[in-house]
Amino acid sequence: MDSIHNLFRVFLPKYLRSLPIPKTAAGYASLSGEDWLNLSPVFLTSIIFVYALFQTLCNRRKKIPKPKVNYTIQKEDTKVVTQFDIEDLGDKIAFCRCWRSKKFPLCDGSHNQHNAEARDNVGPLLLRRDAVEDN
Repeated sequence: MDSIHNLFRVFLPKYLRSLPIPKTAAGYASLSGEDWLNLSPVFLTSIIFVYALFQTLCNRRKKIPKPKVNYTIQKEDTKVVTQFDIEDLGDKIAFCRCWRSKKFPLCDGSHNQHNAEARDNVGPLLLRRDAVEDN
């Protein structure tokens, strides 16, 4: 802590007092090359500070896009729509909800790997037809 104290209380004020800062704008034209080299760390630090401040303010205004769900399935279409006839479904069917299935829109269990990688809990949509007993 003592070195940080010395930096801000002793070294930095001495360094700033020793800089050849002219009193007028015209005085910058009369500075020598060595004077410009002595001023360069101050100018570079100021530029970096202003740039970082500008980036921080600009990034707050940007809207962060929401992540995509569908990475590969029918990307050439504006909307993915699949139709099934209810009579053709059979007694039970599982539809994919993670968009990772190789048999999309049917589930192939790809959600298990997705859940492990993304720490998610998505699963398939299961449709089943209960057998109706005739009385």
